[in-house]
Amino acid sequence: MKTYEGQRTIDGLVVTADGRPLDEHYEVKRLTRYGFEWSYEGESPQQLALAILYDHLGDKERAVALSEPFMKAVVANLTADDILAIAAYTASRPVDPTGRREFASAGR
Repeated sequence: MKTYEGQRTIDGLVVTADGRPLDEHYEVKRLTRYGFEWSYEGESPQQLALAILYDHLGDKERAVALSEPFMKAVVANLTADDILAIAAYTASRPVDPTGRREFASAGR
């Protein structure tokens, strides 16, 4: 399982996957031109959700479909003190896009 970490630096936000910079994956879907963000609901946090999910799943359609629920359930709730390592665990658990359940089982 990969570890995703985020830091706020003097140069802006840096998000890594196993220590390497995480690509925004604009080729999958461009939600914002401002890069990643977390701790609220919006386009930049959803871009981070999409990038984590695509990096983890390798499936463009699933990453796009799950990016909003994942952003709302996980990315938007990360605080400045949190690290994104929690996203590695939650990205491995499915999100029901209908909102009936969140991360209920590890099956696909």
